[in-house]
Amino acid sequence: MNTHQNKVVEFEDLGTRDYQESWDYQESLMKNIIDLKIKNRDLPEEQHIITPNHFLLVEHPHVYTLGKSGHEENMLAGIDKLKEIEATFVKVNRGGDITYHGFGQIVGYPILDLENFFTDIHKYMRNLEEVIIRTIAEFGLKGERSEGETGVWLDVGKPYARKICAMGVKASRWVTLHGFALNVNTDMRYFEYIIPCGIKDKQVTSLKRELERELTSEEMEGIKAKIKRHFADVFEAELMVRAV
Repeated sequence: MNTHQNKVVEFEDLGTRDYQESWDYQESLMKNIIDLKIKNRDLPEEQHIITPNHFLLVEHPHVYTLGKSGHEENMLAGIDKLKEIEATFVKVNRGGDITYHGFGQIVGYPILDLENFFTDIHKYMRNLEEVIIRTIAEFGLKGERSEGETGVWLDVGKPYARKICAMGVKASRWVTLHGFALNVNTDMRYFEYIIPCGIKDKQVTSLKRELERELTSEEMEGIKAKIKRHFADVFEAELMVRAV
């Protein structure tokens, strides 16, 4: 266990950025943390280098991503269709099946050294869900967990249960990668080309659909601020804007 726990999290809003570019950036941040942890193994405890934590928010152009345990048959659109709808398809190294990212969706990538917080992946996932549950509660929506299915759902246990936030993570040496995707003004037609997360009998939704109105750009920024606030509270962390 890390006796020099660092609960400062460096925050960056990447704006709109290509999925692959964002993934490469995440991997570079993760590699830096892991390299420091490996270096610490050869140092006496009092000389251990404090490992950083990062939290990225980003919006991606249309892309479908398939997790390492996913099934390609859950991608219903072929190459020609993907070109027509201006979307790309990427295989990734996170858990989970297929999901969609696109404009109007807020994607969060925490790259945390969990040894700075707690070494429990189950707790980490529940904490991420809690951040989103608290965020959408501010819009009068009751987010819930669905047993055996990660993410945040509405009306769990009912025939019209629907997912508003998908999650998929990877961890290596207790360093996390990937994260969550909250549908805000998302064009829900893009979900018609996949079986989201491989779950055939459940629907997906967005804040726009639930509130029956488009959220303004100011409201989108407000949602990011809420996510940051709840993230800091749930993880008992201090968010600092990363110096460029």
